[in-house]
Amino acid sequence: MNARLINRRDLAFQLYELLDCASLPERARYAEHSRETFDAVLDTAEQIASELFAPHNREADEHEPQFVDGRVQMIPQVRAALDAFREAGFLSAGQNAELGGMQLPTTIAQAAYAIFDSANVSTMAYPFLTIGNSNVIAHFGSDAQKRRYLPQLLSGRFFGTMALTEPQAGSSLSDLRTRAVPQADGSYRLHGTKIFISGGDHELADNIVHLVLARIDGAPPGVKGISLFIVPKWRVNDDGSLGARNDVKLSGLIHKMGYRGTTSTILSFGDDGNCHAELVGAPHCGLSYMFHMMNEARIGVGLGAVMLGYSGYLHSLAYARDRVQGRPPTGKDPLAAPVRLTAHADIRRMLLAQKSYVEGGLALCLYAARLIDEQMTGTEASAAEAGLLLDLLTPVVKSWPSQWCLEANALAIQVHGGYGYTRDYPVEQCYRDNRLNPIHEGTHGIQSLDLLGRKLWLQGGAPLRAFEGRARQTLEAAAAAGGEAAEQAQALGRALSDVQATLGVLAPALQKDADRALANSAVFLESFGHVVMSWTWLRQTLVAQAALAAGASEADSAFYHGKLAAARYFFRWELPKTRPQFELLRSLDPTCLEMQEAWF
Repeated sequence: MNARLINRRDLAFQLYELLDCASLPERARYAEHSRETFDAVLDTAEQIASELFAPHNREADEHEPQFVDGRVQMIPQVRAALDAFREAGFLSAGQNAELGGMQLPTTIAQAAYAIFDSANVSTMAYPFLTIGNSNVIAHFGSDAQKRRYLPQLLSGRFFGTMALTEPQAGSSLSDLRTRAVPQADGSYRLHGTKIFISGGDHELADNIVHLVLARIDGAPPGVKGISLFIVPKWRVNDDGSLGARNDVKLSGLIHKMGYRGTTSTILSFGDDGNCHAELVGAPHCGLSYMFHMMNEARIGVGLGAVMLGYSGYLHSLAYARDRVQGRPPTGKDPLAAPVRLTAHADIRRMLLAQKSYVEGGLALCLYAARLIDEQMTGTEASAAEAGLLLDLLTPVVKSWPSQWCLEANALAIQVHGGYGYTRDYPVEQCYRDNRLNPIHEGTHGIQSLDLLGRKLWLQGGAPLRAFEGRARQTLEAAAAAGGEAAEQAQALGRALSDVQATLGVLAPALQKDADRALANSAVFLESFGHVVMSWTWLRQTLVAQAALAAGASEADSAFYHGKLAAARYFFRWELPKTRPQFELLRSLDPTCLEMQEAWF
């Protein structure tokens, strides 16, 4: 076991003690599984990740893909790792058995993917995109499209992407210019350029299937005129065999500070007027279809951010345990033996902060995955509630780990001291890789506008009511449990009241002056995210407190005490930060909104 990828004891705690995944095989969809098969999947993931993904993580960073004679060149270890990934069936882990899938619960599949993310997030990006691509086609494609593409994508013979961003548009999808020209045979010809397309070109598979947003000629302006198209690099015959080369060209590679092993591409569609494209679903509905992949990707980005933070934490913990340096403040004897870094209170502070961020973030992401399982296999009422919670929590799942697990990486560097900034240690790469995640799949600002401007108010505020209902159940259980859980419940109760008071000001302000009400939305996302995370930690406190009361073993006792310490840290050091943030939000402070360009 490679302890620098993940703490398997923590993963077992999250899956079986917190989320009760051992009960999922009682549901018909997962009846062929058991905890033993779940653990076997995780063991396989850890073995492949340790033996084939982790070893080339640094090499892929130092020898990133190159654009040579119109083709992508990359180190061969990437292909070898991905071959093992697909041969083990991970590309179709959550898919139906009739499609060749394992029919695993989403929670278990995401736990396996978390291990790969920790080992090598840039190599994992290729199957990550392919899985999302195949899910869109499975949900919204025609029967013919499903037959043509799904077997190839799920087997790994084809890889997939999503192509949204354009040079002039960035996150403003309403300004997309890529055109789709209808043809007499019902197909389309695309013309346009896409930029920052991860995995947009390579030779890791026989074909690449792009999902492209474009406007059909004559479509309405704005997001209401966007359609979704399948555009393969090589055209595909009905039997899945490859046809002629499509008019999709790699115009160049973009070289980023992190994720260097993932090709980031500029793609040109239709330079020669012959880019064949297939419409997915109905015209002008493309954005709603693509959001299926984007929301899935946002949860995946959050999980990737967690695991980069997690890996950095484990590396800094190992370093602090081994490194001998300095003496306690009261140690005045210069001849006394120096102590390990873990003996210093400030080092413990930084390690404890990392632990609270990454273990809390993992709990949040796996909870979101568990909600997806509930949507798929729960009762009608529980599935509906899970959908509401996912609507509300997806912006938080994407953005909170991207901000705070990046902070964990910064602290991991600090624990290493001067060595942390060198390439001799892995924590500097963890930081560089993770710095992309606050931008991937929508910036903090985009997510905060989605949360405060839309998600909170869906169905008359039903998502927030669903979350508050879950939180109140936890508060009641914590009050009954007593001890630290009861103390934390009081703090969380006050924070939930702050959320309500703040929304009581922002709701009418949104009706009167939406620009001012949304000007500080990023602050709301951060503070609300901390409240959600406090709830996540309170749930962990309850489990740990009960396990200790029941008489845990010596090894488990240390583990549970670590959980309680991390929860205590979060409630005492992190949750109090939200009080002034909520006060600022209720003041409707216009400082940022009123700042003039000339004043900079």
